[in-house]
Amino acid sequence: MGLKQLIQKCSKNDTKAQAELYQLFSGKLFSVCLKYCNNYAEAEDNLQDAFVTIFNKISQYKHKGSFEGWLKRITINTALQRYRNQGVFEIIDDTNIEDVEVTVEDDDVTLEYLLQIIQELPDRYRLVFNLYVLDGYSHKNIADMLDITIGTSKSNLARARKILKDKIEDYKTSLNTHTL
Repeated sequence: MGLKQLIQKCSKNDTKAQAELYQLFSGKLFSVCLKYCNNYAEAEDNLQDAFVTIFNKISQYKHKGSFEGWLKRITINTALQRYRNQGVFEIIDDTNIEDVEVTVEDDDVTLEYLLQIIQELPDRYRLVFNLYVLDGYSHKNIADMLDITIGTSKSNLARARKILKDKIEDYKTSLNTHTL
């Protein structure tokens, strides 16, 4: 069954088509959830909620642009809604924001370690970092999505980068002291 036909069947609440769509995309969308959630269980809850929304709104998909992109946007918005409701963002003055660049050499740190330290960031920093760096959203888009100011988005990104830079430097220092 083609994707267009699968979408049409899902819009008619065909449970077999919904199960097939879930099988096709749940892995990729679960990865998205993991980026935006504190833990595995929360990611599972968000994936479930995202698919409820997807099945409720699938008839609104107009077959323009990437279907996978449409699914991803719904999944990200589902995860972010939880944080918007919790009010994890503080509004700050953006006049003195110093951006920090984080650079990682191929052999400096493992991918697992990078993912771990990104996951350990405070919610407000992790969400902005993921949206900006990993998913390519602009600060304006992030501000709109999270109901914060552009300055808050920029500040949270700068703070996330600073934390990550410090952790990477500490990690490299600890590796060098162990190898000496």
